Amino acid sequence: MRATSPAPFWSARPYLLNGLALSFALFFSVAVGAVWIPPQIMVRLLAVLVLPLDLSDVPTAYQTIVHGVRLPHAILMALTGAALGSSGAAYQGLFRNPLADPYLIGVASGAGLGAVIALALRWPSTLGGWMIVPLAAFGGALLTVFIVYRLAKVNQSLPTTTLILAGVAVSSFATALTSFIMLRSRDELHRALSWLLGGSTMNGWTPVWAAFPYILSGFLVLWSLSHTLNVLQFGEEQAQQLGIAVERAKLGLILAASLTTAAAVSFSGLIGFIGLIVPHTMRLLWGADYRQLLPLSALGGACALLLADLLARVALAPQVLPVGVVTALAGAPFFLWLLRRAKNELVW
Repeated sequence: MRATSPAPFWSARPYLLNGLALSFALFFSVAVGAVWIPPQIMVRLLAVLVLPLDLSDVPTAYQTIVHGVRLPHAILMALTGAALGSSGAAYQGLFRNPLADPYLIGVASGAGLGAVIALALRWPSTLGGWMIVPLAAFGGALLTVFIVYRLAKVNQSLPTTTLILAGVAVSSFATALTSFIMLRSRDELHRALSWLLGGSTMNGWTPVWAAFPYILSGFLVLWSLSHTLNVLQFGEEQAQQLGIAVERAKLGLILAASLTTAAAVSFSGLIGFIGLIVPHTMRLLWGADYRQLLPLSALGGACALLLADLLARVALAPQVLPVGVVTALAGAPFFLWLLRRAKNELVW
């Protein structure tokens, strides 16, 4: 890969541009839908969250649609995109591979297995029943990562190659078990497929408040290790010589990235390619300093997933596509381009 000259991580320009793009994406994600919300009303409905405005002349239906349905859904999508973007950047830095993504060590397959088991048990359509699905997905994701970690650990070290191979093996087993359960539980097949293709099982603010602390805490841990990620790019031996506790840092990065990803997919379903495309794009645009790359990947991931979710809602309206289908259609060609680019660099 051609080296890029990284901008200082305290430079305001990339944050302003990405923050502006995210603001526009959030605005249109809330305004556009089966019912169009006029821009002047949208501004007031969003401003009332921080300012004491009089909304007596705004139709109640608009207030319900924005505050009760679209805004929490858009924020959940933004949180999910930010989690996948920052986790993808961390995994790419940890494995020193631009083709790595947040699902590399089995987070997705474990979450999918946990969610499908919960769906197969036919929980009631109450708040408690709906909460079982993301909780089961969260538990399945963390359990899978724990198994992969235990299998990959050699004495007191954690070889990267062994970790990837263990992730592939456990992921394949979990995927096969998921397929078996889906075939045995045909009544819940459509609901399970919707979740596996990227679809939230809950509406309103509950999933937002449930996922937010995990995503925030995971991101803060990742950002606190951003300098360590920079040093790891020179190799583990060099990092050890510079005073980095490599194995402890790798464990912290894996746990934080996996926790962040698990919390995101638990409430939003399995959404691919955001954690692959966004960090790589941000690296090409703004450089490879992880002190800057991690927060920019979070902003870019939030913006990208909001736009993908908007396209999923309007492309075949009134039918709503799973957002994972949209990200896959956009991400697969990008992945092939990235693979070809890496192949050409190896040849030369």
